[in-house]
Amino acid sequence: MVDLHEEFQNSAFFHEARIDRRSADALVGITAGLAADGAINQQEAEFLKNWIETHLVHLSDPVVNLLYKRLASMLSDGVLDADESAELLEMLHQFAGLPIGSAQTFTAPPSLPLNNPPPILSWVDRVFLFTGVMAYGPRKDCESLILERGGLIGGSVSKKVHYLIVGSIGNDQWLHSSYGTKIKRAVELRESGTSIAIISEEHWQKMLFA
Repeated sequence: MVDLHEEFQNSAFFHEARIDRRSADALVGITAGLAADGAINQQEAEFLKNWIETHLVHLSDPVVNLLYKRLASMLSDGVLDADESAELLEMLHQFAGLPIGSAQTFTAPPSLPLNNPPPILSWVDRVFLFTGVMAYGPRKDCESLILERGGLIGGSVSKKVHYLIVGSIGNDQWLHSSYGTKIKRAVELRESGTSIAIISEEHWQKMLFA
């Protein structure tokens, strides 16, 4: 699995002895402010990208680089579409919630209602849906991997969806998180007998690259 845990844990951004604390704290404050109203528009995304370029590009830090690369990818075509906006909002919620200076764990928590054992994935004509922030990369890139294998991408949790994939950069309070609604609905469908599996990004990657 493409695991970001050590990147965040060893990050210079969160290492007090190696960073400009004022810039680091400012970035956390900015991301919290942008995410506060529950929406991110293109102007806000461009502002954040430009701010990082101006103030923090010198850090060469994996946390900042991750955020910056996702921003740059989303804005590369000049348009921040609705899906990108939703994904960016989830990232900013996670980013702004990090306590500075402490070790972080960015893995799907054990309390998530994942299928156990996880299923062997079929691809052709199977409908996949993502929730949360994917460690692999932007959601569009993850969806492309599904499409290349003959799979389909769902628009929302429904009886037509076969697999709900939970991103590894997750909040252990999943029921109250920005992606908890999808998981809750998937659990309800699964318990009613619908053939929907809730799987971790780790398992999804394992099946992709086996």
